Amino acid sequence: MKESKAGKIQRAAEIVKQLKKTYPNAKCSLNYSSSHELLVATILSAQCTDHRVNQVTKTIFQKYQSPQAFAYADVNELAKDIHSCGYHNQKAKSIQGSSLEIVEEYNGSVPDNMNDLITLPGVGRKTANCVLGEIHGLPSMVIDTHMIRIMNLLGFTKSKIAHKIEMEIMKIFAKKDWLKLTHLIIDHGRAVCIARRPQCSVCSLLNYCPSANS
Repeated sequence: MKESKAGKIQRAAEIVKQLKKTYPNAKCSLNYSSSHELLVATILSAQCTDHRVNQVTKTIFQKYQSPQAFAYADVNELAKDIHSCGYHNQKAKSIQGSSLEIVEEYNGSVPDNMNDLITLPGVGRKTANCVLGEIHGLPSMVIDTHMIRIMNLLGFTKSKIAHKIEMEIMKIFAKKDWLKLTHLIIDHGRAVCIARRPQCSVCSLLNYCPSANS
């Protein structure tokens, strides 16, 4: 039987309640001390673990201590510095390009709105939402690979397109939970709902998941 929108909203609220109980300390796992550092770390996190990113940023944030340092860095040297994060050449271009624009167009300050953020090289909605939510406390829905996979399993979307999922999920989950939801789902995806071996028998969402044991 097809679930109504009201049914989905109610189930979503129960899921958030359960996840908050299971992962009370869920938060952004990237290390940063400024909006620009978070922007750089999020660009690096594409197709890479947060653990690896944190290892790399520990070094590069000491070497490049400002948006200006990244903006005027030797892009080949920067690529070597971030090599272990994968796609290093493209990520180096994105980091340098976005930093240059921040310095030259925004007086060294990372923009605080979606429209300006997504014009920066290498910055899509995921990175923009991360900065807007973490730095500015704005209701933001960050869609990463865990969110794409688990929102499909939970039956809240049938899409694999991040932007489409973002729009669908925002209509189902309470605005106050948007930012926290991503961190809860990431923790759940790492601990229990693991991509190739989901542990449904010990899952706190067992009663709310249409894909459980299927």
